[in-house]
Amino acid sequence: MNREYVIETKSVTKSYGSLLALDGVSIHVARGSIYGLIGDNGAGKSTLLKLLAGHIFAASGEILLFGKTGEKELERCRRQTGTIIEQPGFFPGMTAEQMLEYYRIQKGVPGKEKIEEILKLTGIWEKRKSKCKTLSLGQKQRLGLAIALISEPQILILDEPINGLDPSGIIELRNLFHRLNQEKNITILLSSHILTELQQTADTFGFLHKGRILEEISSEKLMEQCNDYLNITVTDPQSYTVLLEKHAPKDSCLVLPDQSIEITNPMRKPEFYSQLAAEHGILIKSLEQRHASLEEYFINLKGVSK
Repeated sequence: MNREYVIETKSVTKSYGSLLALDGVSIHVARGSIYGLIGDNGAGKSTLLKLLAGHIFAASGEILLFGKTGEKELERCRRQTGTIIEQPGFFPGMTAEQMLEYYRIQKGVPGKEKIEEILKLTGIWEKRKSKCKTLSLGQKQRLGLAIALISEPQILILDEPINGLDPSGIIELRNLFHRLNQEKNITILLSSHILTELQQTADTFGFLHKGRILEEISSEKLMEQCNDYLNITVTDPQSYTVLLEKHAPKDSCLVLPDQSIEITNPMRKPEFYSQLAAEHGILIKSLEQRHASLEEYFINLKGVSK
């Protein structure tokens, strides 16, 4: 056991009848990190988070929280964990303020003033008198986060926490995650299908595909692995590709469906490619130097795993 991990699973397996939802999954979430869990719908993300939260139980394997295992120890450790998995449980006729008070009492959190603090922190204060049934999806997500934070947890486990938020709301929540992580040292494990946002939020990533973990990687290592590439649009892509094969044989180039040409890990500066076209009477319409996104990295990773 490595004590730097506050969440760890060892070869965890979970089935629903004949469906193998998780197949020997091992993850490692370090204290103080923001861990982004990435996977397509049906990959097993929600199943894994439910196992960690104690909502369901594994068929085999081991779960450790704060280095502790065994059901009694895990139950105790989960008191230091806040979770949002799928739709948070609300009473439709209660107001947001009443709902938070209900959970404050249920969790034995002293000090009613905590409610105002948490509602303001999560940006739902103005809706405190609104009944839960009238809240938008994004507002319910904020209220769910407020409930998860009411007991001042050391760990947050969040399943699609930015679902339903508008762009400004997503940015506000991203900033809140960073504040909670940096100022309160809360470890955050979150899943999201919005990979561009996750790339700006997490410092560690776990890639889950068809119930298996393909890779765990830090944001620094990810940036090193995400290759630079050129995207070039020319008037004659076929002729230009022939020129590249002759004059830049070490470059890996691909003609995309839109007839633009992608050069992965270009061996030369962009000026070489524009000059090559000009010397042979080919017009460059556009030339962009890009960096592979988290989404592209994941797609490539899935392709390698097949």
